[in-house]
Amino acid sequence: MKSIKISIPSLIENITIVESFIDNAKVKYQINDDIYGNIMISVTECVSNAIIHGNREDPKKQVKLVLEFHENQLKFIVEDEGSGYDYQHLKDPTAPENLEKTGGRGVFLMKHLCDELSFENNGSKTTLTFYLN
Repeated sequence: MKSIKISIPSLIENITIVESFIDNAKVKYQINDDIYGNIMISVTECVSNAIIHGNREDPKKQVKLVLEFHENQLKFIVEDEGSGYDYQHLKDPTAPENLEKTGGRGVFLMKHLCDELSFENNGSKTTLTFYLN
């Protein structure tokens, strides 16, 4: 298993670093366009959540991003320095009372775009898995 790691200060403009990281991985591991879009949306959403909700946009706190390349899958592990959240009881963004809300779609999107999604450390560590075939 190969892995690449980066760590970024919790500033929302650092999402561009994550986008470059994913673009480099696309070239290096020949990720096809079908899953590239899902990876880009899911991982940037997850890192945004880590910056905004996990680390409260405190630039002294880091968000770690690890890409693990396995034989037939890619795993992106995102970890913040926050205390976590109740990821098991999130409101359904597709429910009529939530359709007008501006937030609350991130985890919903990740669940639908990843092949596997798991949480550790009360939700401050998220693993997004994508199958390559």
